[in-house]
Amino acid sequence: MNPLALTIFLLSLAIGTTITLSSYHWLLAWVGLEINTLAIIPLMTKIPHPRAIEAATKYFLTQAAASALVLFSNLINAWQTGEWNIDSISDLPMNALSIALMMKLGLAPLHFWMPEVLQGISLSTGLILSTWQKIAPMTLLLQTSHLINLDLTIILGLTSILVGGWGGIGQTQLRKIMAFSSIGHLGWMIIVLKFNPSLTLFNFILYIVMTASMFLSLMTLSTTKMSEISTSWSKTPSLTASTLLILLSLAGLPPLTGFAPKLIITLELVKQNANLLAALIMLASLLALFFYLRLTYIVSLTLPPNTPDSFSFWRTSNKSLPITAIMNTLALIFFPLTTTLLIFL
Repeated sequence: MNPLALTIFLLSLAIGTTITLSSYHWLLAWVGLEINTLAIIPLMTKIPHPRAIEAATKYFLTQAAASALVLFSNLINAWQTGEWNIDSISDLPMNALSIALMMKLGLAPLHFWMPEVLQGISLSTGLILSTWQKIAPMTLLLQTSHLINLDLTIILGLTSILVGGWGGIGQTQLRKIMAFSSIGHLGWMIIVLKFNPSLTLFNFILYIVMTASMFLSLMTLSTTKMSEISTSWSKTPSLTASTLLILLSLAGLPPLTGFAPKLIITLELVKQNANLLAALIMLASLLALFFYLRLTYIVSLTLPPNTPDSFSFWRTSNKSLPITAIMNTLALIFFPLTTTLLIFL
């Protein structure tokens, strides 16, 4: 892609998210969401392949439907209340608005577009779709968390955790596995949204760091399938070791970063007398743990046939990748900083 065009699209992504983050008016927030959607579609189709075109079409249709629902629910709310402020919204439009924003995030049962879209695009665009594109809708949900319907968040959150675990079990494509991983993590965030929005924000920050580091590691290793990642140990042992730890962190195993949000969310639910819900989401997260452990087993405990004795292949790139190293380090050292982050949030 032309560097000038790429710069324009990336700037448009940044501007769209910034408009949504800084707006107090629903129309401006909607404009920011639209700019975000339109800016990423050329990035999806930068490789002219039928699967990329199909993914971009699915993404556009889903996001357009969600944006239309956002606009219509805000129009009905303005008709009823006479206000466009983000804080003032009545019950019926709020339910429709919450469903539209959750469709934009990819929560189950509105998740069907996400694995297919992520599978059809490149890893670099998948990184943007899994992290940056979720900032604007999640911020709007956080701003309206005191108005959101508790039953809706619990049902969609529990469904997302179940679908995120169940859907990833039979997958061999790493991008689809990351899509179902994203759905499961978003389920944890949404469940605690009504009880404690700061915990949702904390979980979202850690999710972005861990997902970005995982995608950057896959981009560095040039792997999109399980069979390819199984040969990565002989290419770059240090990066493969850090990828293994990030996978375990995404699974939520102690003493890694991903354990902190799950522990604190479970404690918050117990404190709110939602003991049954806490038990259900912990049991449902075991499904996701299965495919994460299977991935770590493939990465670390299996060796491909005819593994060379040399430490690296002749085709392995020797250039340094500081962004991957920084993100991997951040993803692994955030656990001791949990209390500091929670104090700031």
